Amino acid sequence: MKIDELDIKIMKELKKNARLSIRQLSQKVNLSPPSVAERVRRLEDEEVIERYTIDVNRTKLGYSIDCIIEVTVKNGKHEAFKTFIEQHPNALFCYRITGKSCFMVMLTVKKLEQIEDFINDVTSYTTTFTNIIFSSVKLQNESLFT
Repeated sequence: MKIDELDIKIMKELKKNARLSIRQLSQKVNLSPPSVAERVRRLEDEEVIERYTIDVNRTKLGYSIDCIIEVTVKNGKHEAFKTFIEQHPNALFCYRITGKSCFMVMLTVKKLEQIEDFINDVTSYTTTFTNIIFSSVKLQNESLFT
């Protein structure tokens, strides 16, 4: 699929506000509504645009502590860990990685004790190294298409 400058403009505008109507979007990119609708549909069909979502301010919901935990699985218990993490309500993401650790997990919690509980829950089949996040320097795709 070939992506041109108009496609990039459309994605930039949708990234800023995914709730724009086709009419509003067409005004912002200076293209007719039917053309914009066709381009958006094509981007969706080709899975360039995978979904529309919202950003939630976790701090306003009381989740003021974030941490990154490096997890190394012991004794081939990868499936047990994957099952555990898929069901954990405070895990924002979990990536299988290369290097000294097997996984990288981001937790968001209300209290430090919840991080300790997480570590206690996985200690029988993993070792962990935890980093508390103080602040964000750059967040998801902020510079994509800019």
